[in-house]
Amino acid sequence: MKNKIYKRALTVVLSTTLVIAATAQQKLSLDEAVTIAKSENPALKASALDITRSEQQMKIARSLLLPTVTASGALNHYFNQQPFFGFGEETTEGKIPYGRFGGEDQLAAVVAATQPILNFQAYPAIQRAKLKEHESGLQYKAQQLETVALVKQTYLQALVLHERIKVQKESISRNKLALQDARSLFAQGKGLRVDTLRAFTSVKNLEPLLLKLQFAEQTAGLQLKALLGIDSLTDIQLSDSLYLREASVIPSEDEVYTEARSNNPTYQILTLQQEISQHQEKIASGARLPSVSAVAAYQVNSQTRDFNYNNAYFPSSSFVGLQVSIPLFTGLSNQARVKDASIETSQWQLRSTNAFEQLRATTHQLVANNRESLERLQTTATVSETARLSYSIVEYRYKKGVSSRLELTDAELALANAQTNYLEAVYDYLSARIALLKLMGREE
Repeated sequence: MKNKIYKRALTVVLSTTLVIAATAQQKLSLDEAVTIAKSENPALKASALDITRSEQQMKIARSLLLPTVTASGALNHYFNQQPFFGFGEETTEGKIPYGRFGGEDQLAAVVAATQPILNFQAYPAIQRAKLKEHESGLQYKAQQLETVALVKQTYLQALVLHERIKVQKESISRNKLALQDARSLFAQGKGLRVDTLRAFTSVKNLEPLLLKLQFAEQTAGLQLKALLGIDSLTDIQLSDSLYLREASVIPSEDEVYTEARSNNPTYQILTLQQEISQHQEKIASGARLPSVSAVAAYQVNSQTRDFNYNNAYFPSSSFVGLQVSIPLFTGLSNQARVKDASIETSQWQLRSTNAFEQLRATTHQLVANNRESLERLQTTATVSETARLSYSIVEYRYKKGVSSRLELTDAELALANAQTNYLEAVYDYLSARIALLKLMGREE
């Protein structure tokens, strides 16, 4: 009997849509809202750019193993030629003689190439860049999960608010009829003034809540537009109805915890960050080791007067060789970088351990929320159906003169509260389900 009443109550809210504006409205289903959010949400777009940035960082890391070629040139005009000391014999005063020769106009052009052969920073830098690229993809997935969940919750919240407005309007309508009836009976001398005052007070007490719900509905519509990247002046109409599917099986805490660790990108990033910091430590250590590069250069020089390079020699020189660089002392900066990277690795280990411990608490809370909201939904569904039946009976008895106006008022209040509690239970159940799936790394 309870299940029968529950199923009947679930069909109460099935066909009403939320109307945000009266004209020129764009119909929007929940699936369409999710699709639009995936392509137009500003936060998702920014996260997608992080993937592009990580690709460029990969190119930068790979460049540590690639050759570099530079070309440089200089064209100088000397008002006095450069002095060269040591020509001739020293003077009696002990001064070293000098002479000036060559052209006032001098040109030099150099092409140099360097090919790294041994670089202890290159390989860990490339591995770190690969991990960062993977991390940016996980961050995008995490942002997408967060955005989709928020869109669904906001969409459902707007639908629930619209249904609550309907319930509130129906309650006000019933109380207004009661007020008219009380006034009529009072005018006929068959009713008391206190009944009229009570009915009037009931109507006025309901109106502020209706106004609050209407403002909340408008706010939910604006929040949804912001999530979808839609202009706030655009009129939209939510075309989906508020409905409940068959209650899904709530997974156990161990199942949720295991799936969250393996599928939720937020927790995958924690493990990845430890590896990234370890490679950063290797990069810092590599700066303390020698590096070897092959070098080559080709140089052309010329001198002339009055910029007459058409009548000048252009002698060239070239060389190839190996260049070894050994960092002997860098102001303790390399040691500090290694220590800093080691500390960061330890930090991520501690954060990861703490996050996984917190995950167990979060898992317990969300599973409990799902179970509690499902129980409350079933209870409020039964109460809502019972309250509707009770109000119908009391209303019939009142029309027959068997029940009092006070009994009818109490029955109406109980019906309105039961309907409101049911709608809140519907939203809490669906919202709890969305949060649990998000923790498990699922969209649905």
